[in-house]
Amino acid sequence: MRIPKHIGIIPDGNRRWAKHAGLQKKDGYAYGLAPGLELLHLAMAAGVQEITYYGFTTDNCRRPPEQVEAFSKACMEAISLIQSEPASLLVLGDKDSPAFPKNMLPYTTRTDLNGGGIRVNFLVNYGWEWDLGNLKDSGSSRSNIYRQLHSHDVSRIDLIIRWGGMRRLSGFLPVQSVYADFFVVDRLWPDFQPEDFFQALQWYQKQDVTLGG
Repeated sequence: MRIPKHIGIIPDGNRRWAKHAGLQKKDGYAYGLAPGLELLHLAMAAGVQEITYYGFTTDNCRRPPEQVEAFSKACMEAISLIQSEPASLLVLGDKDSPAFPKNMLPYTTRTDLNGGGIRVNFLVNYGWEWDLGNLKDSGSSRSNIYRQLHSHDVSRIDLIIRWGGMRRLSGFLPVQSVYADFFVVDRLWPDFQPEDFFQALQWYQKQDVTLGG
């Protein structure tokens, strides 16, 4: 089986799930923690070298304050779970903003945990405009332009999996995603099942990866 080296994860549907469950919208985020850890273990077992999770964006911070507090807390708890794994962790986002959780600052440079392992990128208070903000239109080579990105330590993505049924990237790492294959799971993220991941891998086998060539 051809395993994608780098998988991007868009875990959507937390608020819709909470509403269907009779909860407040803010309560849905906590139910996405266990699926995230389970998916990490599946990716590690499959031989995936790098995985990027979409935590929350700068645009998400326009939501009601109780929701912002809830998804920020969920992201902090997710980092706590990842800390016990053999991983190389990078938290990427606008760390100068008040919306960035300060206890994540130590991980804004890549940090090996428990001897290192799979590269785990976590997008927290991330915005595509922020990511591209340092780019200069100076006729630079592709490699030089890449180095100007805030996300320069994140590799090109092979496969993006989005839960929740929506067919859009929502600003997810636009440069790294340029040739990514995009698989959509209709199931809401808190209802994650391992078969979602395996179906995405099977679907990926059928894609003609040419990188534009």
